[in-house]
Amino acid sequence: MSKTTAALEAAVADLLSVRAPVDTRPTPRQRVATDRAFARILKLLSPRFRHFIRQYGLGNHWDDAEQCCAIAVHRAVEAYDPEKAQFTTFVNWQIRGELQSLRFRLMTDQRPSAQKVSATTVSLHNVTSGADGEETSLESLIEDEDALERTERSASDYLARAAAQCLIEEFVNKGRHAALEGLRRKQPKRELARALKAGGRAALDAEALDSIEARLERDREILEQRVFGELADYDAPEGSGLSREQVRQIGKRAARAMAELAESNPRFQVMTDYAPTIASRRRGATPRTDIAA
Repeated sequence: MSKTTAALEAAVADLLSVRAPVDTRPTPRQRVATDRAFARILKLLSPRFRHFIRQYGLGNHWDDAEQCCAIAVHRAVEAYDPEKAQFTTFVNWQIRGELQSLRFRLMTDQRPSAQKVSATTVSLHNVTSGADGEETSLESLIEDEDALERTERSASDYLARAAAQCLIEEFVNKGRHAALEGLRRKQPKRELARALKAGGRAALDAEALDSIEARLERDREILEQRVFGELADYDAPEGSGLSREQVRQIGKRAARAMAELAESNPRFQVMTDYAPTIASRRRGATPRTDIAA
């Protein structure tokens, strides 16, 4: 083993020992130590970089080629297994692969079709001047024309889902309140007064309370799956034991109640204001009568 190979193996071992473990945030000291160890590896490999860059005929693109070499070293360190091979052998193939890929991309300028239009491949990291005269890279000037539309659409979908979830929760709470009031009315007044004084809701019939909660949870599951498109029209959730007609009635009753909540509760005022716009967008489509207010 040559002195350079031994020094390279030691530098890689130092880098592996000082860098932070996977999925953990490195400390400032670990970042400094990692950068120094990586810089030492690049310095030891610099003669090899020059050799391969000339070998692949990339002398006119030296900066890009050196960057490719650095990327190759980084990937080699990440995937290196000391038990399988020496790092000096392993990194050679990484460097060759990156430079070969760079040469393939640059050779596209030499095709007849590219020469016909005087096409030239440039690095996105080349520095240029922006509209205000400040220096910037070509990469920073690239704009994604659909980014704003995708962001607004995602934000709209998120807000609509959150609003629908709140409305369903409000509907369930109202149903729970009505069911508890009905349960209290069934008890004699003296017994109810003693129960409320003794423990309030806990003093009511436990079996009846469990039945109410089970029914509300079932209705909530049906509504969430229907509103968010996870359940087809009139289909019942698996294992619920409900018929298609029962599911339709649950959806129809809930739609009417949620429409009333949206109109009466200031929290959902935006839904009533936005309803005409939604209706105009859906003109021509088959209406879903089970969820329409």
